Amino acid sequence: MRTIRLGTVLLAAASIALASACAGDDDDGGATAAQDPNGPVTLTWWHNGNTDPLEGAWEQVARDFEAANSDVTIKVVPMQNEQFDTKVPLALQGDNPPDVYQQWGGGEEATQVESGKLMDLTKAVSGWIDEIGTAAEGWQFEGKQYGIPYSLHIVGFWYRKDLFDKAGISDPPKTIDELNDAVGKLKDAGIVPISIGTKDRWPAAFWWDYFVLRECSTDTVKQAMKEVDLSDPCFVKAGEDLQALLETDPFQPGFEGTPAQQGAGSSAGMLANGKAAMELQGTWNPNVMTALTEDKEFKSKLGWFPFPAVDGGGGDPNSALGGGDGFSCTTEATSVCPRFLEHLVAPKAQKLLVSSGSIALPVNAEAASAIDDPSVKVVQDYKEQASYIQTYFDVALPTADGQALNDAIANFVLGKGSPEDIPKSVGG
Repeated sequence: MRTIRLGTVLLAAASIALASACAGDDDDGGATAAQDPNGPVTLTWWHNGNTDPLEGAWEQVARDFEAANSDVTIKVVPMQNEQFDTKVPLALQGDNPPDVYQQWGGGEEATQVESGKLMDLTKAVSGWIDEIGTAAEGWQFEGKQYGIPYSLHIVGFWYRKDLFDKAGISDPPKTIDELNDAVGKLKDAGIVPISIGTKDRWPAAFWWDYFVLRECSTDTVKQAMKEVDLSDPCFVKAGEDLQALLETDPFQPGFEGTPAQQGAGSSAGMLANGKAAMELQGTWNPNVMTALTEDKEFKSKLGWFPFPAVDGGGGDPNSALGGGDGFSCTTEATSVCPRFLEHLVAPKAQKLLVSSGSIALPVNAEAASAIDDPSVKVVQDYKEQASYIQTYFDVALPTADGQALNDAIANFVLGKGSPEDIPKSVGG
């Protein structure tokens, strides 16, 4: 979740011509046209920007596309992020799926491809997809492109510099031992060390995923995701590391029922309002927190650091956990849909998303110049230097396995099960 320049007038014109030429040519990877591409077209667009700034930014992006394409109407349908887990599978089983919808790629996308409702974008985007570089690979399945990313993510620790100062912590932790020491100092200062949104389950998975990256070699992780097999002993060791961390009692009271992003009492809201010192979350977190606090200066109090190294671990301490946000077109859409996706990753739209605070790390390298948040610049630099970026396990694995893994990790964090039970939840 990388190098790019998109969206010049000539490139847009070329891709429009290519998309029109490919309409209905499914046999060789073209887009299916369910409507006359030369007539009025309405695209129904499901996205997870249900609060500002992203909701407003997406509205502007849609209106800009309509202004440049007088025959196209974009019907924007914002949804809460967690609704996609249930609404997308149901929509793909029905007869009226949205034309464009939020897509996170990986094994989840591969599972959705089996529905037969995802548009093969390969030929329609061939005129510009190479300019996105490796960022597009996470949205490919069996050599074909079924989605396009618009933003990239790295998971790491967001922390309050003011609360670290209050607890006498001079530098962000670089090792797990240093993290444990920081937890102790924060407790002594009467500060909740780490907030976590366990109610939504997936935030708990970040912890185990990262311990895996620190205990397992990169090749082991890649092979495990490919074969859907977590039988290597290092996966159990990751659970033991997580168990040791849980024994330090680092999370807020009642973390079992805390949501990740909904309301001031969520884990993100706690960090935004100075009620906790740290949260292990993705690069979307500062933008999420904007709607959860009245403190307009909270971003100036934030810092960021990568997941610490594990002493004696067999993994690469410079590897990162991440992914991205993207969109897929369904077969109900016309050849206008790939053009719309190109519009989303062109410099104008990407810079709008960054400057509005809607996304942190753009997929278009040209838009990186719009990043002005110092802590996000730290993440951008880290991303460029990371030795390997592993897609979140629940996304990398097939949907059923990914969900089973998340459930097993969340249950473990809640005191149910053993380190051995977590890897056994996959591939059974």
